[in-house]
Formats: sequence, C-alpha cells, structure tokens
Amino acid sequence: MGSEQQYIDLYKQCRGMICEHSSEVMNAVRDAAFERFASSGFPTRKVERYKYTDMQALFAPDYGLNLNRLQIPVDPYNAFRCDVPNLSTSLYFVVNDQFYNQALPQAHLPEGVIIGSLKDFATSEYYNRLAGQANDAATDLNTMLAQDGLYVYVPKNVKVDRAIQVINILRSDVDLMVNRRVLIVLEEGAEIKMLFCDHAADDRNFLATQVIEAYVGENASLDLYCMEETHHKNVRVSNVYIDQQANSRVNHNVITLHNGITRNRLDLTFSGEGAECQCYGCVIADKQQHVDNNTLIVHKVPHCTSNELYKYVLDDKAVGAFAGRVLVEHGAQKTTSQMTNQNLTATKEARMYTQPMLEIYADDVKCAHGSTVGQLNDAALFYMRQRGISLQEAKVLLQNAFINEVIDHMQLEPLRDRLHYLVEKRFRGELNKCSGCKLCK
Repeated sequence: MGSEQQYIDLYKQCRGMICEHSSEVMNAVRDAAFERFASSGFPTRKVERYKYTDMQALFAPDYGLNLNRLQIPVDPYNAFRCDVPNLSTSLYFVVNDQFYNQALPQAHLPEGVIIGSLKDFATSEYYNRLAGQANDAATDLNTMLAQDGLYVYVPKNVKVDRAIQVINILRSDVDLMVNRRVLIVLEEGAEIKMLFCDHAADDRNFLATQVIEAYVGENASLDLYCMEETHHKNVRVSNVYIDQQANSRVNHNVITLHNGITRNRLDLTFSGEGAECQCYGCVIADKQQHVDNNTLIVHKVPHCTSNELYKYVLDDKAVGAFAGRVLVEHGAQKTTSQMTNQNLTATKEARMYTQPMLEIYADDVKCAHGSTVGQLNDAALFYMRQRGISLQEAKVLLQNAFINEVIDHMQLEPLRDRLHYLVEKRFRGELNKCSGCKLCK
C-alpha cells in the first residue's frame, strides 16, 4: 500500500463520526466503497485512464478533514467578489463540501423543484447508482468520506428558466481536504441550466474530490458548466457521471482558467435512443500547472449523437493531457460522433499529451476523431507585427481567437460574454482573484 493507507486507517478510526454527521442514504454505501478502495488502492500510471496523472502523489500529503463538521466562519458573498457576477442567476453556495443554507436566493423555484443539502434530500433510488459502478478509486474514496453536498431535482415537464449558479468555496485556516458530492435528477421533459464555479478564498493547500451524478430523463435537457478559478496550491479531482435517456440533451462544459493540479473525468452513457450530447472544454495553463481531462462516451443504443471539442493553450512549463474514448457498442447503429482536440504550446518547455480513441462494434455509423498540437502561426505573427502590433499583443490576440471557438459554443449567453472578457484578461495576466488569494500579488 502507498498513499491510500492513511485513508484506510482514517475510515476505520472515524467511521462513526463520518456517519453521525451524514444521512442514512449516504451511509448505506460507505462500507462497500471502502472495501473496493482498500482492495484496489489508487491507480498507478500503468492504468490507461490515469497514465498522465500520478494519483498516488496527489493524495500522499496529510491534509486535515473537517469530519466533525465544525462551523468555519465565512461570508460567502464577500468571498465571492470575483469574476462571474451579474449573470441573472439563482445563487447557491457550497462551503468546502457542505451546502450553505444561510444564504439562499430570494427568487422562488418552480413548484416541485428541489435545490438543497444532499444529506437532507438524497434518495437511495439514485444516489451512488452510477458512481458505484465506476470502479474508480477516487470515486470510492469520495463515497467513503463525503458527508454532504448538493441535491438538484426537477420534476416531470418542469423548466427552470433562471440558471442555477453554485459557488464552491474552499475556505480554511489550515491545509484541508474536502469531499464534495452532487446529485442531479431530471425527470421526463425537465430542463435546467447549472453553472458551478470553484474558488479558493484562502492561501492554503487544498485537495478537493468531487463526484457529480446526473440522471437526465426522456426528453429532458441539462446544461452543465464547470469553471475552475482557484490557485496554484489547489488539487482538484472531479469525476462526472451522466446517464441519458431517450431524446434527452446534455451540454457539458469544462473551463479551467486558474488551477494547480486538475484531473477531470467524464463518463457519459446513452441509455435511450435519439439522445444528444455536446461536450466542450477550454484550458489555459502556465507556470507549472497541470490539467488532465479524460472522457468516455458510451453509445449503448442506436440513433445517438455525441460531439466533443477540447482546446488547450499551455505556456511556461505547464502540462496538459486529453484522453477521449468513444465506445459504440453492438447494435448502436446510426451513431454519429465527432471528437476533436486542438492544442497550442507557447514554449518549448510546455507539454501536451493527447489520445483520442474510437472503439466501434457497429457497422452503420459516422464517427471521426482528430487532434493537433502546435505553436502560434509565424506568418500570422509576422503579418500583425508588420502593422504595428507588438509581439506580445499579437500572441494574446491569436491565443484569444483560438480559445474563443470553444466559448462560442456555450449556450448560456451571459456566461459566454463574460468568459470572452475573462479569457482575454487571463492571457494578459490581469485576471482578478478572490479575496485572500496571493497568486497575483
């Protein structure tokens, strides 16, 4: 055993405390997750889906955990004086890994819609049904230790017009590990748009595991945006599991503007015919930041469509990785799938690893994939400099145009407009940070 031993010992010693501050639904699956985790441990780089990120090293430090659920003083509105305001959203907060019920939006939700604490509302019908089948150590660790999180439920044929914005605030006076859980259930014909923003309010070392399970019913629609804007001391391991029923639609967007080490996993399964997903990702990394996106889209049934576009811009000694796999199972005829990964490395020291994959067991499909890794076009730079534009400004303009192709696909218009502004500031090194962050000082 390596770095996982400390978590095995922790669970054995503190199981009672963990369960005491959670719910029966969450407690019911802990022991099974613990047995899987203790048996397998963290994956090594020899495991295909983890070849670009050293999970043993990420979880080796001894972080503190708030298992006794001590109240950490925080003013979420003060902590969230940063970069995505005024989007006309309903604003909710999750402080570390606990739903913050002391600052709820004034706008009323449609009848039957629930947005609240996971430990108060989660049901065994949905909780851990997808994650429990993933056979993933980080997911099992989260299931072992998670005590709360966010629950979102939209009943049949209900449309939530106002976008839901969830601010995940990392707040601590000491180095801290948090285990956040999210469960989203959309019944038949339901619609919702959700924006998750990750922020760090303190200059501490954070390790955040996150598991999102989303069930998208027949003819339902889910727009899911996940934006990270933390700092260089943050480690983020996020696993998203989505199940789509017939004729459903999912837009999944991952935006990494500032981070330390980030590992995002997406597993999406088409369980009903006629479903469609659009998956977009944009990454801007410099210094020694590390961003690894790993996706798996499973076409189990016919007549489904998937489209992926991920773009990276890497500067300094940043490391990026993208591994995408589309699996078309037997009988999944009339599948349409496109996977594209395009990357810019601004320096010789930056590294990008890309691995798009298609695995097809049906004979009547339209599937394609491709990837590129390159540098800024010298001819374009020369053309702009001939017209009086400085080299640095020319680089910013070209990098900005490269990333904007991803942003332009995003359906949430106020966020799209704001991201155009934030991305340009990021390339110029002017991106404002949350109160307490020392990155830009």
